[in-house]
Amino acid sequence: MGVLQDDRILLTKLGFFGFHGVMPEENTLGQRFFIDLTCGVDLSEPGRTDSLEKTVSYADIYSVAKEAFEQKRFKLIEALAQHIVNFLFAAFPAIDWIRIAVRKPSAPIAMVSGEAAIEITRSRGDA
Repeated sequence: MGVLQDDRILLTKLGFFGFHGVMPEENTLGQRFFIDLTCGVDLSEPGRTDSLEKTVSYADIYSVAKEAFEQKRFKLIEALAQHIVNFLFAAFPAIDWIRIAVRKPSAPIAMVSGEAAIEITRSRGDA
């Protein structure tokens, strides 16, 4: 196509409950996680055609991310994020790149307010 696309699909503040973490209490009690996803997708054709078949459904992105989140337990949220990215790239060939932030508002550290988080960005060829 030759034109730089800066199109993206965003899903923010997705809430999940899971058992990811290093500490034993995280594995037994579980905790809340929040995920922000930004997926680089060329949206020019769905913009022109108003056709769901020409885009990547954000509902489907959510379903795949949820499935990946729940599939297995991870010690590190970095590994959890990479796992979700891998699932999304496998499910949606139209996604060129993904930025994902995984936030743990109840991380087992002595903070009065705030959250622990990571953010990674991956291109299809790099994942």
